[in-house]
Amino acid sequence: MTRLTLLLATLLTLALGTPVLAQTVILVRHAEKVSDGGNDPALSEPGLARAQSLADRVSASSIDLILTSPLQRTGLTAAPTAQANGLEPLAIGFERGTETHIADIVARVRTMPEDATILIVGHSNTVPLIARALGQATPDMPDCEYDRLVTLRLQGAGVFGVTTRYGTRSNCPET
Repeated sequence: MTRLTLLLATLLTLALGTPVLAQTVILVRHAEKVSDGGNDPALSEPGLARAQSLADRVSASSIDLILTSPLQRTGLTAAPTAQANGLEPLAIGFERGTETHIADIVARVRTMPEDATILIVGHSNTVPLIARALGQATPDMPDCEYDRLVTLRLQGAGVFGVTTRYGTRSNCPET
């Protein structure tokens, strides 16, 4: 009986003394783009300022991985955060369609350690889909919205999410 009590006490101590690990996923849409940039526009001056605001906003976190699309506006949005964390963003392609793009991002997130922090910079049509694929209900994103920041904590099968704003408020009547 004493052995069993000692074993249970040891297991309880280990369980209570072990920190709970959870991945943190930060999802944003790329920052404002120039209006005359064709299919792959660069960031506008407000977009460059927003990209820096993102880096400032997440500066307290140690980012382990940055995922973007291959379009330059996502990479440019991620650039200040990548530089601050000594990272090179990983672009996930669209060659096999949007559904596969989302699935590839989710698969990459799932390969990361339980305590990793991941920044994903997507598009108005992909950010909500990625959040939903990770288990967080979120509304669609209007084309005029650039300031949404979704933070997800993934722990086992559970997901806790919060949506906040960062940088200058988007000039978007729908948000």
